[in-house]
Amino acid sequence: MNKLKVLNPLPENPEKKRGRFPSWLHRRLPQGKELFQTGSIVKKYRLNTVCEESKCPNRLHCYAHKTATFLALGKACSRNCGFCDIDFTKTPAPPEEDEPERIALSVLELGLKHVVVTMVARDDLPDGGAAHMGKIIDAVRKKNRECAIEVLTSDFNGNFEALQTVLKHKPEVFNHNIETVRRLTPRVRHRATYDRTLEILRTAKASGEVQFVKSGLMVGLGETKDEVFETLRDLHAAGCQIVTIGQYLQASAKKLLVKQFVTPEEFKQYETYGYSIGIQQIYSGPFVRSSFNAHEVHLLAAQKG
Repeated sequence: MNKLKVLNPLPENPEKKRGRFPSWLHRRLPQGKELFQTGSIVKKYRLNTVCEESKCPNRLHCYAHKTATFLALGKACSRNCGFCDIDFTKTPAPPEEDEPERIALSVLELGLKHVVVTMVARDDLPDGGAAHMGKIIDAVRKKNRECAIEVLTSDFNGNFEALQTVLKHKPEVFNHNIETVRRLTPRVRHRATYDRTLEILRTAKASGEVQFVKSGLMVGLGETKDEVFETLRDLHAAGCQIVTIGQYLQASAKKLLVKQFVTPEEFKQYETYGYSIGIQQIYSGPFVRSSFNAHEVHLLAAQKG
């Protein structure tokens, strides 16, 4: 079975703790000119990244490998979820008409073989930003014909016509995160619901427009193992072929507290269970995020057919 290696922490006594973080959540900082080159390209094209806006712990690692996850439709979200540190506003700025072209040029300059474009929720727009995401897919594909495109979208506030607008542009991977287990969804997510997420994923799979349907969840928010297993079963039943599982980390004092630091052994149990029920590709580990190592995850899933 092909496996994607989870980024290893520094070798040390697993019982040793530094501050309030367990040992497996510490690692060396990456180095190299690519780190600064990535930041310069993002700045040059005036782009937002979820790496920066959500304070992702993998930002330096990804930048050092000349990759980033682009955040489309602005950097202020119309939702205020309990886990996410992206800015919240009821009146986001209008979409920038040249953003698709700027993203496409950035992908070209970075030399990406796989790009992930995510978005803030735009409940202020009639289509939730779906048409704009379609324009991004087309612009990237026009300038980067060998690049696989992965979109990580909102639920478009339940507008399934808007969802079809994105799907008809045929991204290689359609990603929509379930984020947490059913019981915790009302506390963790703002407006999105567990069942609507499953219906979004089910619709994407049934459309036949995308190669892979993907979703992800965080652990460490107070869920039980059985609830995670239930969520994996629900995702599989909805047609998800790729699932990511990572440790929730509190981005600021205003966000939900971490209830538990899940051990690498527990992440392995989730991976094993996911494969046992037929999920095609599982990426499970403390530092895993939806778009982390997305290229490698996509390749492994494709190898399995």
